[in-house]
Amino acid sequence: MKFLTLLFLGLSLFAKDPYFFEKPYLQLGDRPKQLPQEGLDLMWIGYDKDVDWTVEYKTDQAWIKATPKMLRRVDVTLTAAHRVYSAPLARLKPGKPFTYRISIAGKPIFEASSTARKPANAASHFVVFGDCAADTTGQRAVAFQVAKEKPDYIFIAGDIVYSRGRVSEYQTKFWPVYNADQADPQVGAPLLRSTLFTGVIGNHDSQPVIDFDVNPDGLAFYNYWSLPLNGPALRPGSKNTPELKGNETIKQNFLKATSATFPRMANYSFDYGTVHWTVIDSNPYVDWSSAEFREWVQADLKAASRAKWRIVAFHHPPFNSSKAHFKEQRIRLLASIFEAGKVDLVLSGHVHNYQRTHPLTFEIEPGFTLAKGATEVPGKWTLDKSFDGDKNARPKGVLYIITGAGGANLYNREQNGDPSSWLEFTNKFVSDTHSFSVIDAEEKQLKLRQVSAEGKELDRFTLSR
Repeated sequence: MKFLTLLFLGLSLFAKDPYFFEKPYLQLGDRPKQLPQEGLDLMWIGYDKDVDWTVEYKTDQAWIKATPKMLRRVDVTLTAAHRVYSAPLARLKPGKPFTYRISIAGKPIFEASSTARKPANAASHFVVFGDCAADTTGQRAVAFQVAKEKPDYIFIAGDIVYSRGRVSEYQTKFWPVYNADQADPQVGAPLLRSTLFTGVIGNHDSQPVIDFDVNPDGLAFYNYWSLPLNGPALRPGSKNTPELKGNETIKQNFLKATSATFPRMANYSFDYGTVHWTVIDSNPYVDWSSAEFREWVQADLKAASRAKWRIVAFHHPPFNSSKAHFKEQRIRLLASIFEAGKVDLVLSGHVHNYQRTHPLTFEIEPGFTLAKGATEVPGKWTLDKSFDGDKNARPKGVLYIITGAGGANLYNREQNGDPSSWLEFTNKFVSDTHSFSVIDAEEKQLKLRQVSAEGKELDRFTLSR
């Protein structure tokens, strides 16, 4: 009897919802700029059958109808076929709460509330973490603790799902944790349905070569996310994109389904409150010495010169003291652009711990050219060790943050508390606990707190204007 009870409980945990293949979640969509009337994409995943969906939302008393659209049908091995839907919530008041509901044949089946993107110059409260959906206790504890922060939005710094960014991995490691029905440190939290998620792809989300014979459901990022499309105008098969090979039918089905997102969605920028974000693909198939990409980053930062705060985000950190991934320094090629563009913070993941540099500027070794396949970028850094993030909160240089302790197994615990093993540019190093970054961006101050999965503050600093 005890065995049957446990079996029943186990099966009930994985019982599918009768209406949704995966429950609703919120995305920014192709809305890089703040608008007098804000909008978000309400997305959900349905079973592979025709359904009479109705979407409504309200900011005051009256319900407003939104038009549902099937974006794509996902039919790959390792999972049942399903349909990805989206409805634009287009008449939202900046920074104001709203409620939405989804009905089938007139019967309401799901309802949740959220808040529209805040206007320019408004303070915002957001969370950043990377390297997360690995089906670990740390991942679930971080999700639970993040929910307690009630962030305006969340940014994932790459390696969204492990270990190959697959459709099947989203179903087992991503949706159940970040869209759980209840907040529980052993399960996760209902974040996605009420909190805007943004992010960037990492090496586990998009490899240099995608072999559909080996990973027939790979590159799921392009199936499920909806983000701005204002980056470089990349096309499938062009330079600086992953190579697609293997089963031709699967390849063509993928390209048809993701024609609006792949590979364009890998690089983009957006504004939220006082912050401008520049988000770039740091995977090794991208040549960041190419004029096309360098000019895009330069132009994007120049256009954001009036933003109170400028953040650049990608996956692979250019300045890292961990023994893991130490030689992967390619993004140092962009350091001078970050400095000229007056970037305040550079956020990354990849290394599964937390690190903060001193404010720094970096000069590449004269005459250096990164050879094909090489990853190390030698040069000289100049550090501002007078910055303490408290009494002196005006840094001379860029602060580089690694926040890759979002759930995957931690790296280099043995270096925790051992400054002799760190590079000179490293100021803080925490590798013995899962954690996430909490950032409050106001007009005159930006504050970052690093918080553990148990809710303990691990680091804190302030930037002032």
